[in-house]
Amino acid sequence: MEKIEHIYLDIRGLRLHIAQIGKGELGTVVFLHGFPEIWYTWRHQMIAVAGAGFRAIAADIRGYGLSEQPPEPENAFWDDLLADLLAILDALAVPKAFMIGKDFGAPLAYHFALYHADRVLGVVTLGMPFTPTASNYSSLPEGFYIKRWREPGRAEADFGRFDVKRVVRTIYILFSRSEIPIAEEGQEILDLADESTPLPAWFSEEDLDAYAALYEKSGFKYPLQMPYRALSRLQLAADPKVEVPALLIMGERDYCLKFPERENYIRSGAVKQFVPDLEITYIPEGSHFVPEQFPDQVNELIVGFLKSHSQSV
Repeated sequence: MEKIEHIYLDIRGLRLHIAQIGKGELGTVVFLHGFPEIWYTWRHQMIAVAGAGFRAIAADIRGYGLSEQPPEPENAFWDDLLADLLAILDALAVPKAFMIGKDFGAPLAYHFALYHADRVLGVVTLGMPFTPTASNYSSLPEGFYIKRWREPGRAEADFGRFDVKRVVRTIYILFSRSEIPIAEEGQEILDLADESTPLPAWFSEEDLDAYAALYEKSGFKYPLQMPYRALSRLQLAADPKVEVPALLIMGERDYCLKFPERENYIRSGAVKQFVPDLEITYIPEGSHFVPEQFPDQVNELIVGFLKSHSQSV
């Protein structure tokens, strides 16, 4: 970890934190985190791709970790993330890069490839396929975590009962399971695991400390807006088609596979209507946090993809 360099860039009026490593003889790779994550999510992958000859860049998205908070976090817009990403590439003089994303970093990677195809060599997503329309959760119960966290003030009150470390710990435990987090009536999402529930074996107390320290700085005000409330306002392109090469890595125990129609959409190949040059790989015991759970397998898949498409650099 000591080889990873940390810098700050002034991006569109905000000071954003960037972690980077590698000389980039074969090109540049940009890692895009989700929630409850930060640049640290990609620690294993950054070192691996740098060792393979690439430059690895991972930002804390605006409002997350060490990056500055937007002045009006409640006005979170998807277009700001796309514009930030373009400005980061420009600031670092990167003409084209591979995009790697998980959780809401996955649609960010795909949408950047849709709108800025000339800046993208390929896309890798973990746990999240490209979808041409906003996800429909109407068939899931009221206690479904996304429905709960979209309610203004609901998650803030839930999270506010605990310290930051306990919040991150509980979310990591819940999201690492194969079942969708759904609360009963009269129960909040963070009540679904208590202090006696052990962390996943692959997630250490030191890892938890690293996450907690960064969320102590940023808090959860913006992260609850982006993704949970902002993505419901996302405007999608008409007849979208991602033309760059892509790889989808799915953990077969990722609870997101149980979202309505999600597994059939992937396994049937329907997703390839929108991402024609897509390879899909499954990791049998993989959870929602597969890059941290099985870093060696994920690193091998990512590096193989990067090398097979790096000739365009």
